[in-house]
Amino acid sequence: MKMAALCAEFGDLAQIKKQLISVISLCKERGLLHSAKWASELAFSLDPLPKDKLPSSPPFTEEDAQDLDALTLAKSYFDLKEYDRAAYFLKGCCSQKAYFLYMYSRYLSGEKKKDDETVDSLGPLEKGQVRNEALRELRVELSKKHIAGELDGFTLYLYGVVLRKLDLLKEAVEVFVEAIHALPLHWGAWLELSNLVTNIEMLKSLSLPDCWIKDFFMAHMYTELQMIKEALQKYQNLMEAGFSKSTYIISQIAVAYHNIRDIDQALALFNELREQDPFRIDNMDTFSNLLYVKSMKPELSYLAHNLVEIDKYRVETCCVIGNYYSLRSQHEKAALYFQRALKLNPRCLGAWTLMGHEYMEMKNTSAAIQAYRHAIEVNKRDYRAWYGLGQTYEILKMPFYCLYYYRKAHQLRPNDSRMLVALGESYEKLSQQLEAKKCYWRAYSVGDVEKMALLKLAKLHEQLNEYDDAAQCYMLYIQDIFSCGEQLEHAEVSTALRYLGQYYFKNKLYDEASLCAQRCCDYNDAREEGKALLRQISLVRDQIETPSADLFAPLSNNNTPVRRVSPLNLISFTP
Repeated sequence: MKMAALCAEFGDLAQIKKQLISVISLCKERGLLHSAKWASELAFSLDPLPKDKLPSSPPFTEEDAQDLDALTLAKSYFDLKEYDRAAYFLKGCCSQKAYFLYMYSRYLSGEKKKDDETVDSLGPLEKGQVRNEALRELRVELSKKHIAGELDGFTLYLYGVVLRKLDLLKEAVEVFVEAIHALPLHWGAWLELSNLVTNIEMLKSLSLPDCWIKDFFMAHMYTELQMIKEALQKYQNLMEAGFSKSTYIISQIAVAYHNIRDIDQALALFNELREQDPFRIDNMDTFSNLLYVKSMKPELSYLAHNLVEIDKYRVETCCVIGNYYSLRSQHEKAALYFQRALKLNPRCLGAWTLMGHEYMEMKNTSAAIQAYRHAIEVNKRDYRAWYGLGQTYEILKMPFYCLYYYRKAHQLRPNDSRMLVALGESYEKLSQQLEAKKCYWRAYSVGDVEKMALLKLAKLHEQLNEYDDAAQCYMLYIQDIFSCGEQLEHAEVSTALRYLGQYYFKNKLYDEASLCAQRCCDYNDAREEGKALLRQISLVRDQIETPSADLFAPLSNNNTPVRRVSPLNLISFTP
């Protein structure tokens, strides 16, 4: 029943396939290769159409016939990246197709010249000093046509790109929305719009056409805005509606799992993707990030060699090789490959962030700050760059700056414990203990991936002489560590046991104190203190022959703090 409802929502899949085939042809004619590729991958995942159901060619106008020869010639130059030459032969053409290619050739010519002038990604030529000189002229010409209502969906898209490049973001959003209404099936316009949406409120305020492609856009936006649960639900619905074979959707689901650090699930999907599409390079940089986190050197080495054989001059390939060298602690080589990636594409977000990480490893904080700032210029939603900036200023012992950047990272990832722990540390350094406590507790509540929040909270309570609260946190910390099966590997368990042993001893809970002291003997750094505490307990027991029931008597007097910690049961967590 659910499947039928979804198919009804998406209409006839054969009709969607017809629409995709039509838009592939339109995009190819105009040199919009990435949009054509996206639509082709999606069309390939649907069942083939019989010959009689294939879409007919778009109507051929008198203007099209008049411009045919010039357009054919110019398109051949355009395909060879001779953009100025293509624009020269299209000047004066009247058809919509020819006009778009004329303006697009001029835009790409300016972009190519700008990239040629940018000598070095992190060199003296900073952003803003090298500009696409054609942008202002294009804006003037396109705005006149826009006011006259003479722009079609493709030319509106180009106008939006020009406005974005000139940092006229509000106008760009309006134009992209107009372009999407004029031509809903052009994925490039949706993608450009997604780069300008900063939060969920802005997304909800957009007036978007009610078309099946909107679901792909919303799923993409949920992933970008770190609303992973909603994104996964959208992609699941799309797969159930008939797009289950789409490699695009599989890759997006893998990226979503990567974003919530569900590494095993993401790795399984990337491996499935590699089986279906072994020569794929898209998203392989994200796959390499996962292999890096899991320290899977042989797999990362194989991936790097494989991608070099396919195309060594792709951005993703350079990022994968950079990750491989980083995992081998060859940080200078890693940074070199990330720089190569940025020469190929200066707007590659991942490469800027990863290069920042490498400069951090090399203790080059000024270069790291520059790299992270470039990443934020490319995409203000990149929490890793904000977090990296916070870490850099932490090394420079500038806690106010840390606080600002960690807050930004936390806003983007409200349920990421690492951001909350970093915020707590910054508040602690600024002597804002109450705020620090809140951050550490929140980090534990949302699921502490590094198992550090309770430990830091306990130590903070200890510093503030809040002994009962400290004991409570240490107790939760030990239970948390033991439940993960990491008790023998985690260095700080001995600290917690040492404190609890002394705490129970002071409160005359000698059985619990003795148990903690015995556990301390399992750790080298706490063994001597554990033995000393056992001797103290033995001495006290020899001096006072008190029935065991009386051990709890001191807890009933009026001096007892209200928040007394209950005895710790470590029996079930024996290392």
